[in-house]
Amino acid sequence: MRTGIGIDIGGTFTDLVLRTGAGRVLIRKVPSSVPNYGRAILSGLAELLAEAALPAAALAEVRHGTTVASNAILERKVARTGLIATEGFRDILEIRNLRMPRLYDLTWEKPPPLIERCLRLTVPERIAVDGTVRTPLARAAAEPAVRALLAEGIEALAVSLINAFANPAHERLIQEIVAAMAPDLPCSISYDVLPEIKEYERTATTVVNACLLPVVARYIADLETGLAGAGVAAPLLLIQSNGGLTTAAAARRKPVTIIESGPAAGVAGAQRFGRASGLADLVTFDMGGTTAKASLIEDGEVLRAEEFQVGAGIVAGSRLLTGAGYLVRMPAIDIAEVGAGGGSVVWIDPGGALRVGPHSMGADPGPLCYARGGTEPTVTDAALLLGYINPHALAGGAVRLDPTAAMAGFTRRIGGPLGLAPEAAAYGTMQIAAATMIRAIRAVSVERGRDARTFVLFAFGGNGPVFAAAVAAELGMRRTVVPPAAGLFSSFGLLLTDLQHDYARTFRRVLAQAEPAEIETAWEELAAAGRAQLEEDGVPEARRRIVRTASLHYQGQTHELTVPVPPGPLDRPALAVLAEAFGAEHTRVYGHRAGPEEPVELVTIRASAHALPEDDIGWPAPPASATVHESVRRAYFGPDRGWLDTAIIGRAALTGGRAGPCIVEEYDATCVVPPGARAALGPFSSIVIDLP
Repeated sequence: MRTGIGIDIGGTFTDLVLRTGAGRVLIRKVPSSVPNYGRAILSGLAELLAEAALPAAALAEVRHGTTVASNAILERKVARTGLIATEGFRDILEIRNLRMPRLYDLTWEKPPPLIERCLRLTVPERIAVDGTVRTPLARAAAEPAVRALLAEGIEALAVSLINAFANPAHERLIQEIVAAMAPDLPCSISYDVLPEIKEYERTATTVVNACLLPVVARYIADLETGLAGAGVAAPLLLIQSNGGLTTAAAARRKPVTIIESGPAAGVAGAQRFGRASGLADLVTFDMGGTTAKASLIEDGEVLRAEEFQVGAGIVAGSRLLTGAGYLVRMPAIDIAEVGAGGGSVVWIDPGGALRVGPHSMGADPGPLCYARGGTEPTVTDAALLLGYINPHALAGGAVRLDPTAAMAGFTRRIGGPLGLAPEAAAYGTMQIAAATMIRAIRAVSVERGRDARTFVLFAFGGNGPVFAAAVAAELGMRRTVVPPAAGLFSSFGLLLTDLQHDYARTFRRVLAQAEPAEIETAWEELAAAGRAQLEEDGVPEARRRIVRTASLHYQGQTHELTVPVPPGPLDRPALAVLAEAFGAEHTRVYGHRAGPEEPVELVTIRASAHALPEDDIGWPAPPASATVHESVRRAYFGPDRGWLDTAIIGRAALTGGRAGPCIVEEYDATCVVPPGARAALGPFSSIVIDLP
């Protein structure tokens, strides 16, 4: 077993989990250092290494989940980027695909393109859908466009030409011109980023990748420099949106793959935990300081999406109600996210209604109870007023809370204007926050054709266990599981995943008329690329695994569904199995399927190259600092039950089971077991809460 560390940056805290070669697991939570996140990483790393009595050189690997890419887009702090497109396609970023996030809202405006119009130029060329050249691209026609963009001071360049997925010759020519005229300019061509059909999706994804190239390169370089300065010689691995790891070099080349880096780690860890403990069907619920996120694990497999939107606010709702953000067509864990975290601001709208989020106070200044200059009440303040969290035990006492400041702010901003007692205003805040989070869970379950009541709620994040039982009860779910080290579980999830590389290619064929051998050959080309990449990464052949999937639709549809490909050689019966799998998924998602006379069309073939986990690691036990001496604290459980004397216990006190109300306090998280529920220890010292 190798010594490694998992590092996850959140809006409020930076979480670190250290696993030693002897299997010992140590955890640390430190406030995030905005805007220089590396400072918090190095500080927490030094503390953990000192506690483990290990030199920095003992680290064999550093695994990292980061929000640097998504934050750069959200804050529009991306590189000044140019775009070269085919004549007639200059404005494709503005035309988009006509999707709207809110129907019948005449006030809604599309987000501005990441590249302004003066930096979008075109060249005369045309490639047909079958890859034949209709209008050749002359070097003399392409060079002026490159020269003009360089004169504008661009920091990166995106190239996306019509039907380049079928023939990249013209994009390669522009790439050669850029290499000759500006060899240091980062350049993304669509064939390297997304060789798939659909012009807007391909262009939008290529543009996002190009805009992030300098940003992510600087971040990785600064982090590697800081780690080297601290004596760490281990390679840096980053988790991708798909839940697999990638090397720092690969992330520099294709930063679009790490946009949803942070949220993916927790889901990957939940999948591994579920498999180890016999839980095949989970709804993951990750609530931190800024957002709450939900995802689905079904039959032990993570629900995945082929595209997502960055900067779209609430990432929940119908598949058709999209368009609020910047589209990225890349394999990703299907995660719904809402702006409801511990730091989310509680406010009253002009109509007098109580609201929660999406704005967050973050780590600095943080909630009112942090006493760091915060001016707005937050969800954490509400939980403190209700007696759910201990003012002296947040992050092992590292963060001291001020109940007086929370009470004064809540009374002045919320309770007074609404005419409510402080506890009533705080409890209402918790209910509204829970309702917001339920929207995210419904988005990955009910709106994906799954019944949430048949799943177990797997809750983690610093605030997830506080809300877990209430959220599960509202959804009709009967059981909640809280893993050990729940507040740092995303960091722990980094240690439970491994390298993964995804490959895709548009390969349109009507299944009933297709030649299986032709499709098999195309798939083998993708698999060979994946095996070669894993070999370059140093993964032994015995640990390499190729997983094939296919995106299909009924001929004439514009959207596809992705299903697994049956194992073994692709023959005519295997194509029939593939068509049936698509029909079953269409029924589950949309509630119906077409008759046998409707042709099923293969659109895109996909292959994922995985490095199988090298070894199993033990699950972390609560650290000694988290030991809680049983006590009693008053907590408020709504107008029907009011204030109740509530036992404050440690996780070990659940060995024989315990009826609610009780509150489990730990270094990294607090778990609320409401009246009527019963909690006990489950596999790997997890907390299992059964609801009435």
